[in-house]
Amino acid sequence: MKIGYLRVSTQDQCADRQIDALRPICDELYIERVSATARARPVYEAVIGALQAGDTFVILDLDRAFRSAKDALNELDDLRGRGVEIQIANMALDTGTPIGKLLFTFISGLAEFERDLLSQRTKEGLDAARKRGKRIGRPPKLSTQQLRAAQATLAKGKGTIKDIAAHYGVHPWTLRRRIGELSTKE
Repeated sequence: MKIGYLRVSTQDQCADRQIDALRPICDELYIERVSATARARPVYEAVIGALQAGDTFVILDLDRAFRSAKDALNELDDLRGRGVEIQIANMALDTGTPIGKLLFTFISGLAEFERDLLSQRTKEGLDAARKRGKRIGRPPKLSTQQLRAAQATLAKGKGTIKDIAAHYGVHPWTLRRRIGELSTKE
């Protein structure tokens, strides 16, 4: 049997591209909605565990199933030891042939290299933005003016952290942390 595994990183992402490509060539499809770096991938683990000799594990792209070249090659060894092959549909690559196994090894390394480059470029871009004074991440829930007002209210003893946090619609921990940040800047 040809067992198709599809993965999208978030609940909002659409798996249609993968479904459309794999449905015509697979006997069964399994979809997982979780980041590749998540500690647990229950659908992936269940599919891999259920594969039997003679089955083919089918993915559209290498990065849909494997986290690194080492991960891909280890999985290939484990599956081939059980009589299961891997097929990467968008490359017409089948590990059941010597050239397919060689290309799988090479492509696994390239995919990891590409992921590492993307991560490096992202970090460099964030660093460059920070150097230019851009704020990275979610905008603060409280303005500096609101923090100063909260700090003054606390200093006068006219409210507790809990009361003031409720007034601004934030968690007391958030208010306490942000007031601490404000105090260290001054």
